[in-house]
Amino acid sequence: MTIRSKFIFAVIATLATSTSLAQSAVSDVEDPNEVLKIAALEALISAPPDRALPLVIKVLDTNNTNEVKERALFVLSQIDLPEAQTRLLEVARSNDPELSAEAVRMIGIGGNQEALAGLADLYSSGDEEMRSAVLEAYMIAGDADAVYAIATNASNADEFEDAVEMLGVMGANDKLRALSESGAYTESLVMAIAIAGDFETLRGLALDGSDPKVQENAIEALGIIGGSNVDATLMEIYRGAQTEGIREAALDGLLISGHDEGVFELYKESNDVDEKRELLEMLSIMGSDKMMEVIDAALQGGGR
Repeated sequence: MTIRSKFIFAVIATLATSTSLAQSAVSDVEDPNEVLKIAALEALISAPPDRALPLVIKVLDTNNTNEVKERALFVLSQIDLPEAQTRLLEVARSNDPELSAEAVRMIGIGGNQEALAGLADLYSSGDEEMRSAVLEAYMIAGDADAVYAIATNASNADEFEDAVEMLGVMGANDKLRALSESGAYTESLVMAIAIAGDFETLRGLALDGSDPKVQENAIEALGIIGGSNVDATLMEIYRGAQTEGIREAALDGLLISGHDEGVFELYKESNDVDEKRELLEMLSIMGSDKMMEVIDAALQGGGR
């Protein structure tokens, strides 16, 4: 999977997570009794915590659907009492795969530090779904330290990549910079730095030729950040490229950033037919207004 497709996937996944958290459980419920129960639970958010807590716990302990219980978990996350956070952790540690993962996310929404601290053990002992839920909870709570700890202690590449991608979504530039300085370069880390918008760190990697693969990934990822500084850097890298891989990465970066003016400028500068053809194709892919000007000149026998 290329860095562009990974970036698109990460954005879609993030949007899907945000949407699922924002939707009310009512939208999926048809039974009038359940709709009323959910409405009653939502009303409890404004009730005194000591009066709301036993009612919410009763809903969790009795025979209700998962939709109703999930809404109860949300209300529980909003009750600022130790008993509420303890109960959330109990549900998170339960054997119910749907409710346990939802309870973990609700701990993230509640943001209680003691409850968040209890997620570390769940992450270590959990399956893939549970680990994903814990990472989401940390993201919701803004706990970059916890995600960084997962990245630094990752037992395999997939675990490391999931953590650094979450750090990118969180915009945790300092944590990503620390990982990059440790030499733990991966395509996912480079992409996470780009998603976080850390131009200076990414530019340093793009200009560092000590690891050509990392350099190419960083050059291409610059396009994700975009902007005049990125466009200028990519143009500089393209013009000074010593290898085909670096040149192609710079061109891909220009495509991602949408800098068709730069590609047009490179087309006019080139005296190489093959290069001009490639740049013309790029302008076509970008849907550039300059494309017709280039085509007209080429058809008249003037490549410039």
